[in-house]
Amino acid sequence: MSKFPSMYRHLIFGIMQSGITCAVAAGIASLPFYVQGSFASHWARGFLYSWIIMLPVVVIAAPVIRRIVDAITR
Repeated sequence: MSKFPSMYRHLIFGIMQSGITCAVAAGIASLPFYVQGSFASHWARGFLYSWIIMLPVVVIAAPVIRRIVDAITR
């Protein structure tokens, strides 16, 4: 299996982290629609909207947060 160059590490991390977080959050927010039978459509819409917004936030914020954590820890 081919691997990505390490220079894309933070981008790949951001894609995976934001995708998992948005999937879980959209699932929790969509639970009330389970009874109505529209859980999947609400989950998919919520996931898509939140991921579009969160992906750039995570990719930009992760290196900054990492530097802050490095600065305040030993």
